[in-house]
Amino acid sequence: MALKQGDKAPDVTLPSHAGEQVSLAQLWNRQPVVVLFFPLAFTSTCTEELCTVGNDLSSYQALDAQPVAISVDSPFVLAKFRQECGADYPFLSDFNREASEAFGVVRTAPLGPGLRNAADRAAFVIGRDGTVAYAWHSPNPGLLPPFEEIKDALKQAA
Repeated sequence: MALKQGDKAPDVTLPSHAGEQVSLAQLWNRQPVVVLFFPLAFTSTCTEELCTVGNDLSSYQALDAQPVAISVDSPFVLAKFRQECGADYPFLSDFNREASEAFGVVRTAPLGPGLRNAADRAAFVIGRDGTVAYAWHSPNPGLLPPFEEIKDALKQAA
């Protein structure tokens, strides 16, 4: 079951697109974090989602928030995908499904021909205290997260 509002967010450390180890707790200790789980790089809805966030990054920065994109793709794939999206925020690899399992968003239904155990699309706002201030989870990989609801949650978390 996916985390919900009020839950304590798990601290996981994942490799970034740049090959660095990134701790989610180190990020949220500095500022609220928007954790965006997405199924797979280079797919149409994932590209739309992450490019939308990248194109609107100034809105998140104005709310003192740090978006972070997480998928089961390798750091090498994520580096290329991030570059293609023109995104200037961290992309983290959950290749071993540690974060997806901890947040409760591992997809059990096939995503494509035999593709299992990617992450569902999900969005979490985590406050500086490590508490989930907002949670959205969808098993439908074609749905985009509600970006305005995420921003509203950030305004209330500030």
